[in-house]
Amino acid sequence: MSRLAKHYHVFETALGFCAIAWSDAGVARFQLPVKSAEAAERSMRRRVPGAEPEAPTEDVAGVVAAAKRYFGGEETDFSDVRLDLAGEDAFFTRIYAALRRVGWGRTTSYGALAKELGAGREAARDVGEAMARNPVPLIIPCHRVLAAGGKIGGFSAPGGSRTKIRMLQLEGVRVGPLEVGQQSLAF
Repeated sequence: MSRLAKHYHVFETALGFCAIAWSDAGVARFQLPVKSAEAAERSMRRRVPGAEPEAPTEDVAGVVAAAKRYFGGEETDFSDVRLDLAGEDAFFTRIYAALRRVGWGRTTSYGALAKELGAGREAARDVGEAMARNPVPLIIPCHRVLAAGGKIGGFSAPGGSRTKIRMLQLEGVRVGPLEVGQQSLAF
């Protein structure tokens, strides 16, 4: 976990309030939309203790503007956003780098991502764990990773799998109905 993030900013999008935290190295945390600015701020303070609210730098303001466009349904690319992934597991960092190449409107699977990294399909659980621990969802597009057979799979964000489906729909990805029994994992 990055210990360098000193600043955060809460902002509103078409789907709710998001928050972003950053260090000099780049974006360290991102909060997907929640119902209130207070909830976004609470989440950010919990995930980045000691960080203070601040107006975003020029680079961070660009990410905020892109997130607003994304949640407004506009095609957006976050692949060039500088990230601060200091302290993250080395294999997870490789997974995140590979996933950042999966663009708007495209999906992959846990197994395919593991195989792409030369780890074999048996490492799909590791990919799933990396997605659950993703410090910057949306920027590292974990919503684009599906379970075997094109099933939606879980999603560790507010709203769980329903949020994942909504994000994929914004990108024009057709997804099947939410499977009964799917649960969200809280951040």
